Amino acid sequence: MSKKFTHRLATMDDIPIIRDLMDRAIYDLQKDFLDKDQLEVAYQFMGIDTTLIEDQTYFLILHGEGTDEETVVGCGGWGKRATLYGGNHSPGRSAELLDPGKDRARIRAMYCHPDWARQGIGSYIMEICQQAAKDAGFTKMTLGATLAGLPLYEKHGFVEVDRRMDAADNGVGIPVITMNKDL
Repeated sequence: MSKKFTHRLATMDDIPIIRDLMDRAIYDLQKDFLDKDQLEVAYQFMGIDTTLIEDQTYFLILHGEGTDEETVVGCGGWGKRATLYGGNHSPGRSAELLDPGKDRARIRAMYCHPDWARQGIGSYIMEICQQAAKDAGFTKMTLGATLAGLPLYEKHGFVEVDRRMDAADNGVGIPVITMNKDL
């Protein structure tokens, strides 16, 4: 899609870069959708899932690749395991492998650096992930959307099937919108 951006698979060595990018994105890009208390607990539901890196289904989006000014401007991936969203620390995780013949692959952990928002990074990640899931034999996908991500996912043909509040340990709720798409 974009000559402006390139991508590569993330490695465990990239975790500090990914963590910094996620922290910035969670706070800066969610602050118009979540109140102060919700922002503070958002980290209980969002974060790094190293299984995606181990499965080689997680990508870094780069600007200026091969130059002295190469910058990681986004990250995201797709999952072939049952976990819908969240980091290593999140409750309700499942390492169960999905069956491409009957299950939905997951779009997972998409983040954009706030300085690069609205420049096509989310669409680029969506295209990479959907193609990779197709190449792995999946014909349908699902994701757990934030309110901030909803317009992007709708633009790419995902349809809302459920909306709920996931409650943190302190009772503060974070909205999660489950969306599906057939590839």
